[in-house]
Amino acid sequence: MAHHKSAKKRIRRNGRRTEINRRRVSRIRTFVKAVELAISSGDKDAAQTALRAAQPEMHRGVRGGVLHKNTVARKLSRLSARVKAIG
Repeated sequence: MAHHKSAKKRIRRNGRRTEINRRRVSRIRTFVKAVELAISSGDKDAAQTALRAAQPEMHRGVRGGVLHKNTVARKLSRLSARVKAIG
């Protein structure tokens, strides 16, 4: 248990930041799932549109510090390759 005022404040702050970061990651996952759903249905136009919507969202995750830039680069690369392979 925290005994110092600063430690108690850090605990409160960590809780708030964790909640914000969870929301950000969840939102990114939703966008990625939309791309994967379009890929699995075989609709190239829908997949491209979903990928264009997901890209800035994923980069925002990097800027916000919830994802590593190389992780996002890898995921985007793999998604775009899968979209390109449709049709």
